[in-house]
Amino acid sequence: MRKYYFATLCALLLHGGLMALTLKSPAFTQGTKIPSKYTCEGEDVSPPLSWDDVPEGTKSFALIMDDPDAPRGTWVHWVIYNIPVNVRELQEGVSTDPVLTTRAKQGMNDFRKTGYGGPCPPPGPEHRYFFKLYALKIELALSEKATKADVEDAMNGNILAETELMGKFGR
Repeated sequence: MRKYYFATLCALLLHGGLMALTLKSPAFTQGTKIPSKYTCEGEDVSPPLSWDDVPEGTKSFALIMDDPDAPRGTWVHWVIYNIPVNVRELQEGVSTDPVLTTRAKQGMNDFRKTGYGGPCPPPGPEHRYFFKLYALKIELALSEKATKADVEDAMNGNILAETELMGKFGR
């Protein structure tokens, strides 16, 4: 039992105490339906997102949105990285430009476009959409239009904290 408490205490200290990176949206909550506005059935704009409890030493953020329930394997909907450390939100309808005014860069999604591509599953059961936010101890040395795999490779060993928000959508 004593070993467990020591390991837990070490993990808490290593990951910034009791605080944990959190991600939320006023458009939907964990495990609930993503409103049509943010899908191919609506305006297909990105939902508003915000985060708190950023670990000390964070230099940038990366966000990846994907759908592990897609018929041909995980489908990537959004890759955005080098979000500056002073940014704590992405407003609704982020531009699809490869480089944003904040200097954040957007990668290629599986629609073969930069920026956000909303949920658009085939008819059938609901799919799960994971918005994964990473607090990084570096800025990624990647040009715009990087892929999810490029971003994940560059983040390897440089993640201070991560969190996710999952929403559902079906047609």
